[in-house]
Amino acid sequence: MSRIDEQLARSRIAPAEARLLLTQVLGRSHAWLAAHGEEALSEEQSGRFAGLVSRRAQGEPIAYLVGWREFYGRSFAVTPEVLIPRPETELLVDLAVARLAGSRGKAAAPRILDLGTGSGCLGITLALEIPGARVTAAEVSPAALELARSNARALAAPLRLVESDWFSALADARFDLVVANPPYIAENDPHLRQGDLRFEPQRALASGADGLAAIRRIVARAPRHLEAGGWLMVEHGYDQAEAVAALMRAAGFAAIEQRRDLAGILRICAARFGKGAETALDVGASGP
Repeated sequence: MSRIDEQLARSRIAPAEARLLLTQVLGRSHAWLAAHGEEALSEEQSGRFAGLVSRRAQGEPIAYLVGWREFYGRSFAVTPEVLIPRPETELLVDLAVARLAGSRGKAAAPRILDLGTGSGCLGITLALEIPGARVTAAEVSPAALELARSNARALAAPLRLVESDWFSALADARFDLVVANPPYIAENDPHLRQGDLRFEPQRALASGADGLAAIRRIVARAPRHLEAGGWLMVEHGYDQAEAVAALMRAAGFAAIEQRRDLAGILRICAARFGKGAETALDVGASGP
């Protein structure tokens, strides 16, 4: 048997990641780990830790190894069936909360649709951050939908989950807000064969030759499912802001807003449809 501090010192990965994996194996906190470095691990614990370290050293995402990722201050279960939640997607929540409060008032009960919900991080967060909101989360993958359902139960989030290929199963339902973090990487992009992306579901990452196939479908169909003055908000790639804004204009959207993530990259394109929508293009910094 070897001690905790010895195991951590011998690991071939970043120290912070090694400590996180060991807390997972032991079911203990980081504080406990720091205070008990001289304690011995059992052979079973050492074997489990070594296996996780080996998988991480080969590039497997830490979120899949520990089974969760934080999003907007909450822990969401994740599996290789879903995209790992990312900090830049939190900007969609900030913008949605700000725009709904400004356009409908805090006492309203807006109808919100989260397209391609995956782990459910967007839809669940909006349901919890906007009290009274009537949230529908759509997802084409049954496995992903079941994981979102489990996350919703764990976080006591009131929302409706629907198996749907984008809008296909939603009939004539209309919403005040549609949000989407769709796949937006070009299918031949070399980044898909690098880093964490190698392990994430390709259907949640790649979308056609230019990465815009899913966004085109969403933008073209969204007007049929938005109330007058309703918002569409889409996350997109680092070099797609102009193309997404053009798609929205062509579909009849106005009051187009673009927002940068914390790295300064234009990451979100939002627009209103129908009555109450102005025609200005607003390019802002990170945040609402």
